[in-house]
Amino acid sequence: MALIRPRLTDHYGILLPQAELDFAIPFFDEDVPLYVDPFLLWRSPSLQDQALHTGLLNAFNHLGYLVSKGDEANAIATLIAASECDEVGLGSSATRRGKRIGEAKAQEITSLFKKVPRYAHTGFRHFEEIQFFVDGISKDRISDITCSFLKSFLIDFTIQQCDRLGIPRQRSDVHNVYNARKNAFETVSGIDMPANPRDGRPLIFVPKRWLRFVPWINYDEYFEKYCPQDEISHAAEELTRVEVLTYNREHYGVIDSFIEAKERSFEDCHNDPLFSQIPVTSAKRKLSLIQKLPTGKDDNADKKYENVIGQLLPSLFYPRLDFAQEQARTDSGVSIRDLIFYNTASTPFLDDMYKSYGSRQITMEMKNVTAIEREHVDQLNRYLADELGRFGLFITRNPLKKAEMTRTVDLWSGQRKAIVVLTDADISQMVELFESKQRDPLDVIVKKYGEFRAKCP
Repeated sequence: MALIRPRLTDHYGILLPQAELDFAIPFFDEDVPLYVDPFLLWRSPSLQDQALHTGLLNAFNHLGYLVSKGDEANAIATLIAASECDEVGLGSSATRRGKRIGEAKAQEITSLFKKVPRYAHTGFRHFEEIQFFVDGISKDRISDITCSFLKSFLIDFTIQQCDRLGIPRQRSDVHNVYNARKNAFETVSGIDMPANPRDGRPLIFVPKRWLRFVPWINYDEYFEKYCPQDEISHAAEELTRVEVLTYNREHYGVIDSFIEAKERSFEDCHNDPLFSQIPVTSAKRKLSLIQKLPTGKDDNADKKYENVIGQLLPSLFYPRLDFAQEQARTDSGVSIRDLIFYNTASTPFLDDMYKSYGSRQITMEMKNVTAIEREHVDQLNRYLADELGRFGLFITRNPLKKAEMTRTVDLWSGQRKAIVVLTDADISQMVELFESKQRDPLDVIVKKYGEFRAKCP
């Protein structure tokens, strides 16, 4: 069984949690669902980030210089090249492949240097303002343009992180690297970069401190709080985005006021973590829901159980275990729902699971049943193999019956596989530890594993 939702660090056996790394760990088959927000560079206390933002603006405003000199074709070609940055793997693509903007869209953007007097005279101070004038410019496009113009720095950052962590690199050609001296994109050949083992394409890391789910300067907030909707249309509820964008081009002052307001509140702008724990009150509420659910499938009780457990456990185990995803599988026609976690080996227990059972990922099978049966044990047994390792857990309502406990002991004796059970009482204890902060909820699994091993010969 191959790794579920593999990441670069897991592939190379670098067992560090996301919380301890300075960059967003790339996936091989999909994007990380966050975006670079250039405003975070502008508001950063780091002189390096501020300088990078200045370089980013200089690169973008050079397009305006080209337009003013009558070389709009060059400006359009440069902007098209900047509009996609597949190597960073940020956004919502399920294939790590994006699509560049077309020539017409690029021309619409570059024409802003002629149509908006402010940009014609002094250029942009935040290039993400283009979303207020041109339709179809979303957060992923802003992020990709930023990464493209800053790709040279990101390459150096990536190499530094690889060398620090021992991530292998291989000789690659990196396309569309912006040369600030030439004000042009070029291919850098023969550079040693980490590569996606799926296709050999180079990977580029992005600092976590640059990432947000939604840019600080965004259209939705402008439309809701600053856009003079009644001035644009008497039927504001029917106002289209195109009508707003057209109005903005003729009334730049409204946009200017919005940007100034966002700059004044810059201290409220922070990067978004790749994972956020739920509050203690939410954890206690979810525990109460679990305890009230009946066993079985009536009224979708099994689905409700899986959903609540799936929301609760990633927060209880963070940052010791990084959540991979929920995994649905079918065994002999029976639908099974697992929670998959990356094993960071960040505690003696997790390190032991990695070394003793080969558990690069940890599988937790959820069962909302009165009692685990032998067939359930056999299903999980078949799943614990190869890269997933030989350690797994049942998340269920009640302790194992004697026969099933004997079956798990026999599996350890014969195949050195360990199956531990977490019941409602164990989940309750985890939530108590989560609330008190005095011990790690993972200690409950450590205790249950110790009890299991005490039964083994």
